[in-house]
Amino acid sequence: MSDLIPSPRRRPLWPVFVAPALVVLAAVAWSAFWFYAASQVDQTVDNWRAREAKAGRIYDCAKRHVAGFPFRLEVTCEGASVTLVAQTAQGAAAAPVTAQLGKILVVAQIYTPKLLIAEFAAPATLAERGQPPSLQVNWRTARSSIYGLPATPERGALVFDDLAVDRIGGATPVPLGRATHLELHGRLAEETVPDRPVIEAVLQVNAGSMLEVHPLLAQPFDADIRAKIHGLRDFNPKPWPDRFREMQAAGGRIEIVQSRIQQGDLISVAAGSLGLTADGHLDGELQMTVAGIEKAISALGIEKMLEEGVPQATLDRVAPGVKSRDVDNLLGSLDRMIPGLGKVVRQNASAGIAAGINALGTASELEGRKARSFPLRFVDGEVLLGPIKVGQVPPLF
Repeated sequence: MSDLIPSPRRRPLWPVFVAPALVVLAAVAWSAFWFYAASQVDQTVDNWRAREAKAGRIYDCAKRHVAGFPFRLEVTCEGASVTLVAQTAQGAAAAPVTAQLGKILVVAQIYTPKLLIAEFAAPATLAERGQPPSLQVNWRTARSSIYGLPATPERGALVFDDLAVDRIGGATPVPLGRATHLELHGRLAEETVPDRPVIEAVLQVNAGSMLEVHPLLAQPFDADIRAKIHGLRDFNPKPWPDRFREMQAAGGRIEIVQSRIQQGDLISVAAGSLGLTADGHLDGELQMTVAGIEKAISALGIEKMLEEGVPQATLDRVAPGVKSRDVDNLLGSLDRMIPGLGKVVRQNASAGIAAGINALGTASELEGRKARSFPLRFVDGEVLLGPIKVGQVPPLF
């Protein structure tokens, strides 16, 4: 009777091994893909270096290695350097400048290969060819990101924390610039078409200062500047002066969409459009509104200038065409006519100049404060507030 009871069927064992086998195959395939991608890094980097060299930016790396298995690629460059050739208005006549960095780490996730994130180790030094380093740049953290490579980049960013720029070569470093935080962002604007790219750029600075550019910039300030660059033809590799020259020929412009700068009680906002002249100078007008204009007068040091005598270089900056000897002679004559009159004029000059500048603008309001609105004009590189020259911008090509 028991012979009639069917014995249970044995299930095949091979399905038990399918899932582990698939995992192993996937791991092998993924490893092969990672190592293949890693093997292509050198070729990709060399192609990028060749492209940049055509634009006058020559990158070098003393030692390079790849890590990051299994989910990302980490490329470390030790002994990094970049040599800039013909990147200023002087073109090939200017001596090449080389920046030396200790180490750069570039990271790309396998699943987002178009996005590259880089970190830079401080410090960096800058030197002209054949000369010892003249500038040193330090920071606490520095990083960048760029999306869109190897085709046309779609966006990019550069961020510094605790940035410090010093002139070196003497007994002690000389401070030139400081910023607790600096960000520069750029991306292709929505109105971009293939043969007419438009770039949106944003610059943000916290507690920044530039000690040898202009007296107004020597004290810490915060800045938020947003601009659009029109008139570019393409993103083919070329030096920046050549790119700006093409932009001028195409009637391009730099549109300041929004600019806000605050320095203590002084607040300034501006917007407008700037073009380029045939010789590479900025030309155009910004409509600027300022609250606390008297702080700007004080920052220019006019009181001290009049008390101690007026250097010609200072007059050329704030009042072009006026001679130092004429101002000193006039104040001396007042003292001879009525002893002490020249001193009174000196002591009250700042208020008079502030009133004169106020007369140039129109009454306005800025962030709940009384303010004045002025046209800030750029004429062949000169920056003019009414008839007063307040700065000079070098040519871009």
